[in-house]
Amino acid sequence: MLTFKRALIAAAAVLTFLFLLRHTQSTPDETRQIIHNADQMPKPQPFHTQLNGEKHGEGIDNAVPPPPAPKETDGPPKGEKSPAPVIRKPKTQIPLADLHKKPLRQQLEYQFPYDPQSKFPAYIWQTWKVTPSSGDFDEIFREPEASWTILHPTFIHEVITDSVAIHLMRHLYASVPDVLEAYNALPFPVMKADFFRYLILLARGGIYSDIDTAALKSATEWVPADVSRDSYGMVIGIEADPDREDWAQWYSRRIQFCQWTIQAKPGHPVLRDIVANITEETLKRKAEGRLPKDTHEIIEFTGPALWTDLVFKFFNNPEYFDMKNSQANITWRQFTGMKTPKKVGDVVVLPITSFSPGVRTMGAGEDDDPMAFVKHNFEGTWKPDEERHIGENNQ
Repeated sequence: MLTFKRALIAAAAVLTFLFLLRHTQSTPDETRQIIHNADQMPKPQPFHTQLNGEKHGEGIDNAVPPPPAPKETDGPPKGEKSPAPVIRKPKTQIPLADLHKKPLRQQLEYQFPYDPQSKFPAYIWQTWKVTPSSGDFDEIFREPEASWTILHPTFIHEVITDSVAIHLMRHLYASVPDVLEAYNALPFPVMKADFFRYLILLARGGIYSDIDTAALKSATEWVPADVSRDSYGMVIGIEADPDREDWAQWYSRRIQFCQWTIQAKPGHPVLRDIVANITEETLKRKAEGRLPKDTHEIIEFTGPALWTDLVFKFFNNPEYFDMKNSQANITWRQFTGMKTPKKVGDVVVLPITSFSPGVRTMGAGEDDDPMAFVKHNFEGTWKPDEERHIGENNQ
């Protein structure tokens, strides 16, 4: 028979068990290393991971990869202690007046901190003159636009109209007025369209893809599942890999990364750098009265040439990579002819087939290739159009 005394003993035992269980389960979260910004990232070797078992290509041997990391279920090697956890303090609040006195890149880093351990936001961003629900939406874009929603049913898919874009930028960048001034000062709609993709990804992250692209596979399949999602913060693809001697007559760079489709976590350093670069150059030219008079400068000013240059700049930046064992910079040679993804620090680079299938040149596969993820239909949406991305200066 259960006496009062026995009941008290049993209750005490249950409470003790629950306390121990809670303490055991909460310990890992409390001691997990927390990294809140890019400057707190460990510095990896540039090519510390190669996906799908691809062998080193020409020039890659200059970057010596470290030993393979232990599996997540493995403990530290015998005789070694686990590293002490690093607990970061919350971001210190800075008055807006003081923030504006800091260099632009520091302002952007403060407003949009990069957390490499965060998840990729489930956003898909596109822009066009009108929304798909409008009767004026181009029929040629309906099927490609719908493919993104069909293959990403759990994602938030937004087609941002030009009239909404300026208000969205005001909302996101109100605390960084130089960026808004530069956005409004850009003289051509295509430049605003280029700038918009970097701005929305820096602030919110997710996937940006041009309206004339179609999703062939879900973004969850772009990177092999055995690659930890907290080990990379950006996915890009190769647009051009020309192997002809007169390549410079056709392309701006020997290896050119495409920017019609980009996946990124918010605050990524490459995005911060390109937003700062475009902002500073635009405001400088505006002050000097030298803003572009035609569209010939677009590729270098806001387009894939600038994007490619800044990606390579990141790959060779000792602030983010341990370069002491590298004998030379990472260049186009590490990417030409690649057939499977490569991981450079926290950036996954996909081969030309992934975002440019069916071009039937430069070694790209067809649309049914296992590595084909996004189809770009090259409908010329980049061409100047007075109705695209209209800013205050054009209203």
